Amino acid sequence: MDDSEVCHPFSDSISSICFSPKHDYLAAGSWDGTVAIYGAHSLLESKLETTYHHQGPVLSVCWSEDGSKVLSSGADNVALILDAESGCVSQFARHKQPIKVVRSFENSHQNIFVTGSWDKTVKLWDARTEGPVATIAILERCYALDIRYPFMALGMASPQFQTFDLRRSTSSLKTITTRLNFPPRSVACFTSGPGFAAGSIEGRVAIQYFDDRMDLNNYSFRCHRGSQGTVYAVNDIVQHPIHGTLATCGSDGVISFWDQHSRIPLGGLNGLPGPVPCASFNRNGTLLAYAVSYDWSRGVAGMTLNHPNQLMLHACQDHEVRRRVRGQDPVK
Repeated sequence: MDDSEVCHPFSDSISSICFSPKHDYLAAGSWDGTVAIYGAHSLLESKLETTYHHQGPVLSVCWSEDGSKVLSSGADNVALILDAESGCVSQFARHKQPIKVVRSFENSHQNIFVTGSWDKTVKLWDARTEGPVATIAILERCYALDIRYPFMALGMASPQFQTFDLRRSTSSLKTITTRLNFPPRSVACFTSGPGFAAGSIEGRVAIQYFDDRMDLNNYSFRCHRGSQGTVYAVNDIVQHPIHGTLATCGSDGVISFWDQHSRIPLGGLNGLPGPVPCASFNRNGTLLAYAVSYDWSRGVAGMTLNHPNQLMLHACQDHEVRRRVRGQDPVK
């Protein structure tokens, strides 16, 4: 079945999308400052439920771990929270510069929210209290951040990553230099243990583990590259919630599926009409939402009239997302 396009209210590029971890709902944010919430029950059944607005471009959206709240952050230096039941929107975070990433995790049955900013800080917030419960000074501007509790990986405006074990303290567990040569655009923590995948503007993904004893399992691979040496950015990396495989989103208009454990490509969606800035699997991994929008990888000059701006749903096929043993033929 062909992918399904979701009608949206955005007048500018889509910057971030995220499925609820508990329900069939999808949040999406745009450079025009709008956050939209959809019911997305199947490939052919999606409905716009509500919208709210930032005073600047939205840079990141996510859900609370219990699926009751939508979080968003933006270039207006604030993070907002939507209570899905009441529809109330309020501000819960502020930084001195744009908030590039917002994430959440659950600790002792409490939702903790995390904001990573270009002001070189990461802040932890408890919605029950005013002000951050912790502020972490980081080495550089936050470009990418992901959490699989208790582990957090933070990519900055350098090839280095800072890693954290959130059970212990807010002190950095270690600083890691991956096999990326340029700052990251994306990072995804593994569901299977302390490690992460990171993508950069150089068309490369690094697979990195926290534990020094697993150094032999660290590697990188090239992807999202064209003919004659053309290199495209890896804008987003998302992990399948059941099989743990990866999907990478490129400025080349390609979504590629990977088994990072066996180091095998699983296929992909090719020839999309524009860059893919972001994607998200639903909670059971049957749907992949993705955007086809200008990703600003080539500056203002790359933004042309009539550039596609689409929010799409893809029904995941088993051979695209299931782990595969090297040498094994895919089952289609």
